Amino acid sequence: TPRLGNVSSSCGWCGSEQLDELCARLEPLAATEPVDLDVIATIADRVLDGQGLFAATGSVHAAAAFDASGSVLVTREDVGRHNAVDKVIGAIALGSVQGASVPATGLGLFVSGRASIEMVQKAWAAGFSTLVAVSAPTSLAVDAARRANLVLAGFVRGADFNVYAPERL
Repeated sequence: TPRLGNVSSSCGWCGSEQLDELCARLEPLAATEPVDLDVIATIADRVLDGQGLFAATGSVHAAAAFDASGSVLVTREDVGRHNAVDKVIGAIALGSVQGASVPATGLGLFVSGRASIEMVQKAWAAGFSTLVAVSAPTSLAVDAARRANLVLAGFVRGADFNVYAPERL
């Protein structure tokens, strides 16, 4: 017998009330020297070098932490983009990434998917100063990044990209 029922595909973040709750829990990030725009333009290609599973399958997401010079400090892959980000943050928090610690002040976080509110929340909570995504951000992600004092770049593909929360540049 087939089962019928409602299925939700939403992220669970439906408005400013949740964003207000997030902002009540996290302080805006301290201002740091912004990542150079040339670094943002090249980071996707730099991370690609560490994506062995993606090269073999073409079907996984990547996340990476990088410093202001564009050096990739750690790359992790997973079928789930959220899991890839959690793996990067976990590696840093466990002390297994040289040159990085939590809070990740002055570091950037790269994601191979879209910049959702959850990605901004994870970057903010871990203390990253910049979030770079190869796809678009959601409007809530842009709002959260601005309130977090987090530089948010999207559609990063080669030399072309958009900066959605540019207040720190």
